Amino acid sequence: MQRGFEIVSKYADKGIKLPYRTTQQAAGYDFECAEDFTLPSIWRHDLLHAFKPLRHREQLTTAELTAGNHDLTPWLVPTGIKAYMRPGEVLMLANRSSNPLKHHLILPNGVGIIDADYYNNEKNEGEIFVQLVNVGLQDVVIKKGQRIAQGLFMPYLLADGEQIPEQRRTGGFGSSDRN
Repeated sequence: MQRGFEIVSKYADKGIKLPYRTTQQAAGYDFECAEDFTLPSIWRHDLLHAFKPLRHREQLTTAELTAGNHDLTPWLVPTGIKAYMRPGEVLMLANRSSNPLKHHLILPNGVGIIDADYYNNEKNEGEIFVQLVNVGLQDVVIKKGQRIAQGLFMPYLLADGEQIPEQRRTGGFGSSDRN
């Protein structure tokens, strides 16, 4: 078992595809959306209410800050896929070039990093989600089977003299965050 993809048990009988390359020279494996998913536009909700005070250099209220920040929070779009790989490897998730151009969808973190120990974690079985934000003026419906990201397996290097962390992953998305 070197590296590859599996379908998480939740989607075992849902007819989703494993990630795939579309051409012989493609570096990335295309990930599809596991189910129909509506991604709301950031411009259609409370974010707009924050612009008037900001434009007039006024302080935003706590409620305005909370509501505006909520609208800017990325959505986790399910893929129904988990990835296994060898130690010393990582799966990098990148946006598809057509997403911002055609659909106004961006990956707010630029690149998603899936570590080898995310596979089969106890919280969500290692299901890979794609963080997306819709910067378009209308909500976007992502259809089941629509390609939403691409993944590349990559080796990584360690620094000399590093103390190996004792912490092991116990949860799912963002679980190694110590803050």
